[in-house]
Amino acid sequence: MSKRKSPPVVRESASTYASDGPEGVTFSQEVSAGEFKARCLALMNEVRDRGGEYIITKRGVPVAKLVPVRIERRPLLGSMKGTVKVLGDIVKPLNEPWDALEAWDDDES
Repeated sequence: MSKRKSPPVVRESASTYASDGPEGVTFSQEVSAGEFKARCLALMNEVRDRGGEYIITKRGVPVAKLVPVRIERRPLLGSMKGTVKVLGDIVKPLNEPWDALEAWDDDES
């Protein structure tokens, strides 16, 4: 008589883990470390596609959390604002001879 392996258990988390903060978590589930190891890629795809989070536990104690990455995109226009420091007048002539102009004058003659 062969023993059938029971399907892996993924439990809905207790209210301790419920979080409706700024991230907008859609679900929160607990999964054992062994189950996470076996289904890691599938769980990562699910979190990426549906959102939510998984709490990974070892012997019932939470040790890690799998959550989707939040990427903030900055607009292109104005993205460099405040990154340049102007030292002095950038329009005033330097009062130095400019070699590039001398070569240009020689070409015209």
